[in-house]
Amino acid sequence: MKSKVHNRQPRICFVSSSGGHWEQLKKLNPLSIKYQGFFVTEKTQFSEPLAKYFMKQTDLKDKYMFLKMFWNSLYAIIIWIKERPDFVITTGTMVAYPFYLIAVLLHKKFIFIETFGRADMPTVAGVKMEKHSDLFIVQWESQKKYYKKAVYGGCLY
Repeated sequence: MKSKVHNRQPRICFVSSSGGHWEQLKKLNPLSIKYQGFFVTEKTQFSEPLAKYFMKQTDLKDKYMFLKMFWNSLYAIIIWIKERPDFVITTGTMVAYPFYLIAVLLHKKFIFIETFGRADMPTVAGVKMEKHSDLFIVQWESQKKYYKKAVYGGCLY
């Protein structure tokens, strides 16, 4: 599949936070091989050989969250300029926001895969990112009731 605009293979940015979101996203590695993808996650004490780029780890309770998100946003812009992705695929969460915003601003395709860990309630990231997603995939049939655009895709595990 060649991109019409660039006459090149589409590039995919796979981005997620560490932990379970990352474990789910890594299951899409065959797509990264086929479509020149690259992975972005948070820097932790664990080695992640699949990841090409590492962002600052943060969450809503982190007192330095705004500073870290500012840094991550600047770094996301640098990554975007270097890699020029056509698609962003994420399983969430905060580390994905800068890539989500850039994709929306540049009219690139954005695919959100709701986390497997939330069968009975929506996530904050899912609620915020659904409205601009080109494809919104849930891993549980029960998640469809929380999102207007949800498509059941089965589980990544």
